[in-house]
Amino acid sequence: MDRIVYDRMAAHDSTHWWYRARRDILADYLTRYGKLPGQARILEIGCGTGHNLPMLAGFGTVDAIEIDPAAREIASARLGKPVQAAPLPELPGIERGAYDLIAVLDVVEHIEDDVAALAAMKSCLKPGGKILIAVPAHQWMWSAHDVVNHHHRRYSKGTLVAAIEKAGLKPRKLTYFNSLLFPLAAAARIAGRLSGRDDSDDSPPPAPLNKAFEAIFRLERHLVGRAPMTPGVSIVTLAEPV
Repeated sequence: MDRIVYDRMAAHDSTHWWYRARRDILADYLTRYGKLPGQARILEIGCGTGHNLPMLAGFGTVDAIEIDPAAREIASARLGKPVQAAPLPELPGIERGAYDLIAVLDVVEHIEDDVAALAAMKSCLKPGGKILIAVPAHQWMWSAHDVVNHHHRRYSKGTLVAAIEKAGLKPRKLTYFNSLLFPLAAAARIAGRLSGRDDSDDSPPPAPLNKAFEAIFRLERHLVGRAPMTPGVSIVTLAEPV
């Protein structure tokens, strides 16, 4: 990712509506469907500044990987131990057969060979282990945001399922999320494209709007996995070895 993306993440990951609500949604989703053992071993790959690590620590003992040195330093301070720097798709030096859960949250789209990356993650799972995957949805929503984040693709449900299955995994509870705000997001992408003002700035909006967006997005914690979701900005699933 461009340096500015990590800088914005460090500045806003504790206040931005998207980060805050998404953590709650993913925590509830894991609680309902993860079926993790007590004190599970967890690995987050591509942890960025470590903003998900406290949430994941509620489910077990967490290790983490981040290839950007500055973000890795921030994440290490949050985790209380060194974050590793093993790149995908090879994951060199990462213990195989060791983890009950691997979390890749808006990461797989950064990897050119997503199937090889998922297969490497599979090799790091214990028997019965799972991979929590979240990715951006809808290739037609491609924008400057995807460019500065160095994405290779956005996913449809079908393309994500195909990559998961080619890696020898099967998806469970695959669903869209960030659906309630999807019409606004879609309209903003289309307007930016038509006006030629496609902007990659994802800083938080003014405080009242930030609070409103957070409240709306957080409502989905009661829905994701439980009810059919209309198209959303993202897709989430738990993948298990076949």
